[in-house]
Amino acid sequence: MNKLLRRFNIRSEQEDYEVIHQVMESGIVFKGTNLWILIFAIFIACVGLNVNSTAVIIGAMLISPLMGPIIGMGYSLATYDFFLLKKAASNFVFAVASGLITSTLYFLVTPINEAHSELLARTQPNIYDVLIALFGGLAGIVAMSSKVKGNIIPGVAIATALMPPLCTAGYGLATANWSFFLGAFYLFTINTVFIGAATLITVRLLKFPMITYTDERQKIKANRWVTFIALMTMIPSIYFGYIMVQQENYNQNATSFINNETFIEGDYLLQSKINAAAKKISLTYGGKAITEVEKEKLKSKLPFYGLEGTDLAIQQGFKINDTELKTSTQDKTLSELNRLRLDLANNQLKLDSIEKNRELGKVLLKEIEAFFPQVIACSVGEQLFFKDSIATPYYLVVLKTDLKPLLNADQVKLKTWLNTRLQADSIEIFIAD
Repeated sequence: MNKLLRRFNIRSEQEDYEVIHQVMESGIVFKGTNLWILIFAIFIACVGLNVNSTAVIIGAMLISPLMGPIIGMGYSLATYDFFLLKKAASNFVFAVASGLITSTLYFLVTPINEAHSELLARTQPNIYDVLIALFGGLAGIVAMSSKVKGNIIPGVAIATALMPPLCTAGYGLATANWSFFLGAFYLFTINTVFIGAATLITVRLLKFPMITYTDERQKIKANRWVTFIALMTMIPSIYFGYIMVQQENYNQNATSFINNETFIEGDYLLQSKINAAAKKISLTYGGKAITEVEKEKLKSKLPFYGLEGTDLAIQQGFKINDTELKTSTQDKTLSELNRLRLDLANNQLKLDSIEKNRELGKVLLKEIEAFFPQVIACSVGEQLFFKDSIATPYYLVVLKTDLKPLLNADQVKLKTWLNTRLQADSIEIFIAD
């Protein structure tokens, strides 16, 4: 058991407290290099969101220094370093304001105003985003307090995604789309609060020394405020998470219903739409007129798929009456008969050609025997000779002689005669033993 516990022990790899404190202090200040990197990251994120490029957005998340003051706030609360907390909070507010202003200006001047999937993905946060931020923050502070940092920090930056929701909020301001602004800024708030909370919890568990002496009353007050902010941030996400799960289940049930139950004889399902939020399924058919009985039959099957209360809208994209349907069926039948007749005629030509070759061998044998009595059997066939994918037609004539062979000179004469007789340029003669 002790051996197993030692595997999870991180104190042996923990950095000195003074070094960690210096790293925290240097990471929260936005001036010089950090400020310019922040500005560049904001522009990169805006462009990535604008052109719907995931790779560009990931690049912005990797280079963004925005996580520094967030972890700094969590660290300063855990160690009761209120001077560092004030410094981290002021830099964080400055960074957020810079991000909002810059992204708003960008989306005001860009000619592309369409909200792509990368923008939409940042407008509907839920409880799963809380978990991502929490575990991302835990990974981040553990890595920052360790001598073995590896590539954890870039991974945390990608997972928690601070920059994209901030820039999406700027898009909401630029387009006066308040649902975008509120949704994206709420996601940014979730990430901020729970990265900070994860940092606070980890620093307390690792028993970092307090920077400033604080009495119990101040500690309790600070802890209550942290708990209150975390709860107020998390509660709406639980509701949104519940809604998301309900809608996902509805989509699955509706898809199953459409795949299994929407066949109507004489009609084709042209389009289907599912609106989980409104509990509505829209079906568009083409074909014969759909009767009310058929519509009610479809609606009666909804409860079997957990789709009670669903508004099933059945529309006719185009309609064919019985006369048109009968005419269409007759036309198809006639077309199929004509095709079969043509196929039959082609096959008959092939059979006639085969029969002709059989009779031709019999006729040629009698004619050849008049000149060359030693020929006792003859077979003729039209063949194709392939060379480099090019087919050349020719006649293959197989002859059988008696004990007296056919001389070469006689073969040349016979070939010349066959060229004239068969009106063919390419003839091959094969003498069978």
